[in-house]
Formats: sequence, structure tokens, C-alpha cells
Amino acid sequence: MTTFAYRRDIDGLRAIAVIAVVLFHFGVPGFTGGFIGVDVFFVISGYLITSIIWRERQSNRFSFVDFWARRARRILPALFVMMIAALLMGWFLLAPKDYEELGRSVRYQVLFTSNLLFMRQDGYFDVASDLKPLLHTWSLAVEEQFYILFPLLLALLSRYLKHWRTALFAVLLVSFGLSVWAVAYHPEKAFFLLPMRAWELLAGAMLAVQPKRNWRASPALAQGVSLVSMVLILVAVFCFDPRTPFPGVAALLPVLGVVGLIWANGHQQTLMGRLLGTRVLVGLGLISYSWYLWHWPVFVFASYASVDGLGPFELAGLIMLTLGLGYLSWRLVESPFREKRLLAGRKAILAAAGVGILCIGLAGQALRWTDGLPWRLSEEALRYAQAKEWSPELLACLAEKDTPDDRLFCHFGPKSRSVSALVWGDSHATALIPALEDGAQKHDISLVQASFAGCVPLAGLEGIPRCAHFNQRVQEVLVQQTFSDVVLVARWSLYVYGQASGDKEHALKDPATGHYVQAIAEQRFAEGMRERVAGLRAAGHRVWLVKEVPLQEFSVPYRLSRLAMLHRPVEGQGLPLAQHLQRQGFINQLFDQMAAADSGVVALDPASRLCAIDSLCRVELNGQALYTDDNHISEVGARYIEGFLEPLFSSLQSRGLTAN
Repeated sequence: MTTFAYRRDIDGLRAIAVIAVVLFHFGVPGFTGGFIGVDVFFVISGYLITSIIWRERQSNRFSFVDFWARRARRILPALFVMMIAALLMGWFLLAPKDYEELGRSVRYQVLFTSNLLFMRQDGYFDVASDLKPLLHTWSLAVEEQFYILFPLLLALLSRYLKHWRTALFAVLLVSFGLSVWAVAYHPEKAFFLLPMRAWELLAGAMLAVQPKRNWRASPALAQGVSLVSMVLILVAVFCFDPRTPFPGVAALLPVLGVVGLIWANGHQQTLMGRLLGTRVLVGLGLISYSWYLWHWPVFVFASYASVDGLGPFELAGLIMLTLGLGYLSWRLVESPFREKRLLAGRKAILAAAGVGILCIGLAGQALRWTDGLPWRLSEEALRYAQAKEWSPELLACLAEKDTPDDRLFCHFGPKSRSVSALVWGDSHATALIPALEDGAQKHDISLVQASFAGCVPLAGLEGIPRCAHFNQRVQEVLVQQTFSDVVLVARWSLYVYGQASGDKEHALKDPATGHYVQAIAEQRFAEGMRERVAGLRAAGHRVWLVKEVPLQEFSVPYRLSRLAMLHRPVEGQGLPLAQHLQRQGFINQLFDQMAAADSGVVALDPASRLCAIDSLCRVELNGQALYTDDNHISEVGARYIEGFLEPLFSSLQSRGLTAN
């Protein structure tokens, strides 16, 4: 049953959706599944849009141009205002790389494809996503793509197929199947792409095109369906979290919940319907689109400006600010356009939309062309921001899967020296190159370096085939050439505990229980390390184990450049030494034990140069960043900590002199 009269309960549903999303994004406790509010919006949009299209088709009044003009009038003015405001705020707050990425997001969104951009970048729930002011526009891109394609699909099916509703339902099932499959194998595609999300919009569409019948649901049935449907939505809001495989099967809860509520209250006014139709919820529903537009960029820019994070009272104030901005946007932008007080004709609104797309898109592209307008920043802030970039010389020494044999190794110092060392590891070995190069020149020694990002130099722990292949190639060279010493360098905790940088709650998963078990991860790593060292020692190599650079809790160039832009002091930044030692306790103990048990094994610690006793592990020196991110040392940093490698350089030099 379909009704086209104004439905207060649907505006109330919009309010539930936007409240859930906003409180989830602002980290309000309990709303761990608030992201399903977007799915609620999808179903509502599918239902309302299809209701409009189908009503007009039945009365022979439907026009594709009119439909798209209405969509432009409804969506674009408020969206454009928000994006322009984001560009203006970015001018004052964002580092060049972030501003450039904002411009890229703007360009993609005006073309209705920002979901494609964000799919290829960090995931929706990743920490890095907190620096993307337009991340939330992925859902608008999905809806906009649906609005372009669905009217065409509905027209074709209803015109050429007798059982077109069955065909439309088949499309829904295919989309749902793709969603379930993608959640298991390509979760980012499942989350961001229209083919895997279309079934949610089509669920609302199917409800809208059901044939009219004289039968009406009984009050008891409508009340029961309405109550159960609301429970499904609330269970998803309060019981789901970012670890829930989503959308897929899990999305059935909010989707069926919305379908059930719309269906039940279309037959009878239910208790849930009256609750949703209350003045407060209807009011929030009316401004839900504008509130959704403004809440995320406000949160991102406030987080960016705060540097040290936002407290509960600040978050509460920001929520109220976004609510106020949402109201103003609805009152001053949305309403005048929707009520045709501005650009009333369809040609006028479409022409204005085209001009807006062109101008805002060019503004976004200009930020890409100009690398985020770095001249906006002070010399100090720019210097910190640029520390994020690796030099071409370093990148040239970082192997890739197709790197030929003659470029697999980088050499430093005189090649004529008979005594040489191989530095073998992941990108942390690459980051040490400035120190290795300086040391080779000063001590007249020969060093060879081989590194592959994300590849630990231990057998059995590589995780991916290309790392095993890289390690095998290095081992073959070890057999063919004479190296007196082998230096192993890596972000060891990454391969013990995963991406959590030593967070032991994220250690290896126990396949039997599904829980993370620290002991299993540490045991496997220790066995791999002892096996590698034993093999190298048996081959006659002296082994140097380089402990991990202190892992900071923030991206250093971002933090320092933001502090400089905000005219705040950069002193006192860095991880406390005690926290570093606690994180690295197992790895440091393992390395020290191996060194104590064999005089041919030496452990070296870069933290000795970065961390003061009972103080911080520094991240800045005389206006220079010592890191390129939160874990890689910068070129300035590598030269600053070069002294910790002095035992290696001196040993190679003395043996070289003896050999000569």
C-alpha cells in the first residue's frame, strides 16, 4: 500500500537517522552502530523518490528533466554552500597536503563520485579518515548515482516487461548478493559502491510501487510490525560497531526496520508512528539533510584545530553548533530553493547547478595543481609539513615487486672495500639511509642496503607472497656475495602485534576462539628471529639487530605544522620514554637476550639518541621534524640519531683496516 500524503513519521525517521550518525561520529558512548543512520536514509530516499516517479508516470506527467531539476534543487545548493565553507576553513587550518586532498574531494564530489575516491583511500572507520572534511559525502554520491540511473531503469522495466516488479526485485536480490559477497572479500567496495548499496534504496522503491489493494492491515498487526521494526533499528544503532561486517546481512536490520515502519504506518497510525511524528523529531527530520552536511566538516576542522583532541564539553558544544548550522542552512539555503523563491524555473536551476559544478570543481582542481597552496603557511609550518615527503633518492632505494635485480640493492661508500655490510629490512631500513650514507663516507666503509615496504626480513612471517619473494632474492645474494655483517632493521612491532604499533590487544588471532592472543604472536616472532639470526651466524655473518624507533601517537609533520599554523609552541611533543619502553618491552628483551648469548650478535637502540631519561622521545629539532609520520624517521632525524650506529661503523672500519 502506498500513500503520497505528507508523512510526519518519515520525517521522524530521518531524525532518528541523523541523530544516530551525528552521535556516532562525535563518539558519544553507546551509539557504536550509529553509522546505520545512512542506511535508514537510503531506504527513505528510495521510497520517496520512487513514490514521486511512479505517481507521475501513472498520470503521464513524468519528465526526466523535471525530476533531475528537482533533485538538483533539493541537494545541490546546501551541498555547494557547505563545500565552499570547507574550502574557506581549509585555507586557514589545513596543511598543504590536507588542503590538496580536500580539493581532490571537492572535485570528485561535484562529479558525484566521491565514494569512488574514498573507497580507494583509507577505510571509513580508519583514524586517517578523521582528517577528511568531505568523507560523509560518499553517501550523497551513492544517492546521486542512484537518482541518475534508477528513473531510467524503472522506465525500461515498466515499459517492456509485464512482470517488471519481479524484475526489479531480482535486481534488488542481485545487489544484496553482491553486498554479502563483497563484505567477505572486498569490504571497502561493499561499503562505498552503488552496486552493493542499491538494494537498500531498492527496498524502499519496492515498497513504493506495490499495487494498491483494498486490504488494510489490522491495528494489532500494524502495531506489532511497527514496534518490531523500531527494535531492529535500535538494535543496530546500539549493538553494531565498526568491527561489524557491514553492510551485507547486518544491514538487513535497519533496512527491514525502515521498510516495516513505513509500511505499518501507511496502514494505521501506530504508537511508534505517533512517537516519530512528535514536533521535536519532525523538526529535526526537516533539517536532517543540512545537519548531516555540516556535522562532519565541523568535527574534522575542530579536531584539526584542537591538535590534542576534544573533551566531552567541547564535543557537546560542537554538536549544538552543527545543529545550529543545520537549521540556518535549512532556513536560508534549502527552503528558498525548494520553495522556488530562488531560481524557480527548471532551466535556471539546472544552469546554476552546471555553473556551480564547474566553478567549485575548478577550485578543487586548482588546489591539486598548486599542491595545496603551500605559500599560505609560515616558513616554520611549511618546513614541518614538507617533512612528510620522502626524497626521490630514498624512494629509489625502496624495492617494489617488479624491481630488477640490478636495482634491488643500494650501495654506499667505496665499492672497492673488501669488508662490507648488508642492511636488510622494511621501509625503516630505507629511512636510515641518510645515516648509513654519512657513516660510510666518514668511516671509508662499504654498505649495501635492501628494503621492501611492509616486509619483515624473517622467514615465515612475511604474510604476503611478494615479501617472501623479496627475502628469497636477498638470501640468494647473501650466498653469492661476501658480506661480513648483516644489519636487520624493521618496524618489528608491526609484525608482532599488527597495525596497532605494539598494542598488545591487537596481537595475532587465535583461530579457535577468534580472540587476539599476545603469547602466540610473540612466540612466533621470537622463533622467526632466532631462526634468521642462527642462519646468518652459521653462514659466518656478524649480526646487528636494530631496535625500533619510538612510535609516536600522532603524525609528527601534521602535528608540528598544525601547531605552527595555530601559533602554538612545538616544544614538549613526543612519546614518553616509559611508554616506549613498555611498548617495546618484549622485543627489546628478546634482542638483548640474543646479543648476550652470542658475541657475534649486537643490539643497537635508536631510542638512545631520541629519548632523554625520564622524559620524552623528541620529534623536533631546531625547527625540523625528526619523523615523516608517526613511525618513520625523517632525513633530518636519521642524521640526528646517526651516533647509535657508531659501533657498526667503527667495527667495519677497524676490520677493514686490518684486512688491508
